[in-house]
Amino acid sequence: MRFEYAPAPESRSVVTLRDSYGLFIGGEFVAGSSVFKTISPATEEVLAEVTHAGPEDVDRAVAAARQAYERVWSVMPGRERGKYLFRIARLLQERARELAVLETMDNGKPIRESRDVDIPLAAAHFFYHAGWADKLGYAGFGPSPRPLGVVGQVIPWNFPLLMLAWKIAPALACGNTVVLKPAETTPLTALVFAEICQQADLPSGVVNIVTGDGSTGQLLVAHPGIDKVAFTGSTAVGKEIARACAVSGKRLTLELGGKAANVVFDDSPVDQAVEGIVNGIFFNQGHVCCAGSRLLVQESIADELLSALKRRMMTLRLGDPMDKNTDIGAINSRPQLDKIQELTASGEAEGAERWSAPCPLPDRGFWFPPTVFTGVSAAHRIAQEEIFGPVLSVLTFRTPAEAIEKANNTPYGLSAGVWTEKGSLILWMASRLRAGVVWANTFNRFDPAAPFGGYKESGFGREGGRHGLEAYLDVLGGGDV
Repeated sequence: MRFEYAPAPESRSVVTLRDSYGLFIGGEFVAGSSVFKTISPATEEVLAEVTHAGPEDVDRAVAAARQAYERVWSVMPGRERGKYLFRIARLLQERARELAVLETMDNGKPIRESRDVDIPLAAAHFFYHAGWADKLGYAGFGPSPRPLGVVGQVIPWNFPLLMLAWKIAPALACGNTVVLKPAETTPLTALVFAEICQQADLPSGVVNIVTGDGSTGQLLVAHPGIDKVAFTGSTAVGKEIARACAVSGKRLTLELGGKAANVVFDDSPVDQAVEGIVNGIFFNQGHVCCAGSRLLVQESIADELLSALKRRMMTLRLGDPMDKNTDIGAINSRPQLDKIQELTASGEAEGAERWSAPCPLPDRGFWFPPTVFTGVSAAHRIAQEEIFGPVLSVLTFRTPAEAIEKANNTPYGLSAGVWTEKGSLILWMASRLRAGVVWANTFNRFDPAAPFGGYKESGFGREGGRHGLEAYLDVLGGGDV
């Protein structure tokens, strides 16, 4: 039975957008050298003008962060730093509806995801790290770990506010100050976060936000006043940053791309596995670095599971991201849509069979239907390259050993999923999968206390949990924090 849903749009009235946003430096919004426009990917309407930071702007931001680090933040007792992080977390909760609407407008993801996942998790990361601020001596890195200094952070467009929280919360808890550059296509929630820093009376210069494109990120990463770089984004850019930092002595953590295997064994409950597959690849339009974009299904249940998956995909609702009934929102930008279309065309050209859920696409904006490829081999581009869209490649296997071989046959190593009723098989698989995160009978579950990160071309270092603190501490130094 197919249910029809009346429109249930979330109101945009909770958001008050400025016509133009400056850079957030030294606790104030300041003008920059030039501007660019940020648009809604669902409607292509211009949302606001945003400042493009140049070399002098980045210099000012780093100088402000250095001054705040040396005079205020690094010498402040941890219990006091924790109070600021707790205050920011509460303000994120208080402004949650506004932030969720703004995230959906600027990013294109469904409002249900912004409301129920992104914003609550962002607040949770600040709550969690607020608790660590006065306990760093008990984190297992020696009795007196020290902060590193000024941290340059570059974040992607798929989870704008959540990635900001992943980066800023641990950095501040450890006593560092921050210069953060949000993605060019999704800067607005970062700029509202700057307002929240003002609301929380965070000391000037502790958090600085510079907006712009990749050239601004390059300026930040290469700046001699930066002590540590944290980057989340594409593997290609991550490699460039690694080369730049290799000769500078900067500390570096990278969270890059992925091509996760979601492995389904023949004893799995089919309906439960289907829900996990849908969540693994179609959540956030597949704009997820740890998305389960390769489905490895045991040969004996492949036909049954694929039939159930297609039936489920036909119920997914694509359209207005502001509608609370929407499952699939807009692709974030025209270049990203072009990349998805190019890679799916290559899948068809290489002989894989494409099936897309039948759904009308809106006339304006950037859209792509949920899509499955069968008849995929490990040599196909769609099985090797990160598509970063709502596209699933299906491969089959007969034995657990074959599943491991196929799952690990990728340059990436960020995440994986295992579906089976046998606990021993889950542990056997988890010990052999070359992935930083392995989910068992679920997918895309996150917690601030759990470390996240990958192997191989998925980067190095961990974010979240006790392990994530280490990236922001000089564990060989001495003194008090």
